[in-house]
Amino acid sequence: MIKAGIVGGAGYTAGELIRLINNHSKVTLDFVYSTSNAGNKLYAVHADLLGDTEQSFTDTINADVDVLFLCLGHGNSTAFLQNNTFSDATRIIDLSNDFRLNADANFEGKDFVYGLPEVSKEEIKKANYIANPGCFATCIQFGLLPLAAAKKLGNDIHINATTGATGAGVSPSATSHFPWRDNNFSVYKPFTHQHLGEIGETLEALQGAKTGELLFIPNRGNFSRGIFASIYTKFEGTLEEAKALYTEFYKDAPFVHMTDVPVSMKQVVNTNKCAISLIKHGDNLLIYSAIDNLLKGASGQAIQNMNLIFGYEETEGLNLKGTSF
Repeated sequence: MIKAGIVGGAGYTAGELIRLINNHSKVTLDFVYSTSNAGNKLYAVHADLLGDTEQSFTDTINADVDVLFLCLGHGNSTAFLQNNTFSDATRIIDLSNDFRLNADANFEGKDFVYGLPEVSKEEIKKANYIANPGCFATCIQFGLLPLAAAKKLGNDIHINATTGATGAGVSPSATSHFPWRDNNFSVYKPFTHQHLGEIGETLEALQGAKTGELLFIPNRGNFSRGIFASIYTKFEGTLEEAKALYTEFYKDAPFVHMTDVPVSMKQVVNTNKCAISLIKHGDNLLIYSAIDNLLKGASGQAIQNMNLIFGYEETEGLNLKGTSF
């Protein structure tokens, strides 16, 4: 058994990590760090853990854990690592955006690998430090990776994607307040979303050249969790040729599933899966992609990366069933 620690333990991603680790056959949870909740039971904050654990939050860390998950707000992982030292043997998986871009990947001698297993599995297996991808970035990249690998993203790429309220984090805000969010729908950060940088870097690395412009419209949905993306771009080929590209690219990806039926979020929510379907309309290929933003878009992917690093089965602890009814 390896020992895991979680920093920033009160948020949604930490709650999902605790649940996954507690049901993982190879890992034990050593500590969950939260200065504001020290001494409180984990289930006092994460109510769904009631009956599963008697562990409490702590305001101290064990610097010798085998793997450390950073579930801190964007910009805070850097500060935490500057102020806290861990063993050279401790693997670190960061769920913020602090180390995702190439320009930020080296931090005080630590080289962070971008942790998208469907692209960088072999690099992840050898890594000590992982920058876990963003949730929108994960969902959108899955819709486009096969086209980039086939050098077919030379035209503009139109993306419309909607995320649930948990994507905004656990701290209440004006746009996550129930009376505002319920029966509502809104656009935010059109064309400028922070995940565009990591999406662009991955696609251009695969394509070996600059892609068409990424025109991304992010939306807030009136549901708790999940991301649904619809993407279209020019594609010179038949629908059957496109399906063959996607099937071949994802043949060794246990969590990415192609389907000929219309994709819906309930196929993937509460799982580590991504569901993808394709439609050809004239010269355009329309791609639907759906994930759970807290699992494949965050904590489930972090566990998948951990499994690869420590030589476990990639799916260990992640065979989760969604609820489509």
